[in-house]
Amino acid sequence: MIICRTINELRQAIRQHRSSHLDSKVGFVPTMGYLHRGHGSLLERARDNCSLVVLSIFVNPLQFGPNEDFERYPRDEKRDLEVAQSAGTDIVFLPQVAEMYPTPTKTVITVSGVTERLCGASRPGHFDGVATVVSKLLNIVQPDFAYFGMKDAQQVAVIEQMVYDLNMPVTIVPCPTLREEDGLALSSRNVYLSDEERRQAIVLSAALADAEALMQDAAGLTPDRLQAVVVERIQSASLAHIDYAEVLSYPSLEPIDSFEGADRIIVALAVKFGKTRLIDNRILHIPA
Repeated sequence: MIICRTINELRQAIRQHRSSHLDSKVGFVPTMGYLHRGHGSLLERARDNCSLVVLSIFVNPLQFGPNEDFERYPRDEKRDLEVAQSAGTDIVFLPQVAEMYPTPTKTVITVSGVTERLCGASRPGHFDGVATVVSKLLNIVQPDFAYFGMKDAQQVAVIEQMVYDLNMPVTIVPCPTLREEDGLALSSRNVYLSDEERRQAIVLSAALADAEALMQDAAGLTPDRLQAVVVERIQSASLAHIDYAEVLSYPSLEPIDSFEGADRIIVALAVKFGKTRLIDNRILHIPA
């Protein structure tokens, strides 16, 4: 496994691989590190499909607001490299902030529409930071495929829109959310939860399961009613403080008045337990 800390090192390593493997496919998994089984599953998916697997680990300051957890975001390079090695990663890109942003950034990517609700509403500028760094990384790596987890379905929608609008020559591969046995979505932020917060946090997956069960027969069900059921279930957990719980079309992330004519919806959640903000979602198909 090759470790690159500069853009030039990374480009040279990829160039050498492509020159000796003319029909090679490069798979790319961008992360902010503190890797868990969810990240591992993305790397394994890339390993199955590609001859070269590139992982980036970079905590991107552009996507953190002034009162968010950039400094306390968990980091563990040694453990990350062990996870990367076990998943069959070929190249790990580990840049410092000064390598990615040697001077103040004057170019920012803004994707309108899909960024204006959910995390985009509660974290102004967050998706500008996401789109900008992902655009930079895709330009640096120039992969054939890039793999993203659906736990952050809004992020996937934003990146797919950016890639489509800018004609970027990469296929975005959305991958399923991995969960603990009790249903909690894997997240690097789960380590912040106290024992009681962790116990109560499973209400998120329980609320999504309720929504999926209701959608099995959507006759007479409205988006507002579905949202109300989800909110009520989350509020049954005393430590849960809802940032948002919304039912929207997917991937446009537009509000809907009814399910008639819709194909897919997203039930999207962001809930705080203490100081820890967790997100989760479920993409649901509308029954005929």
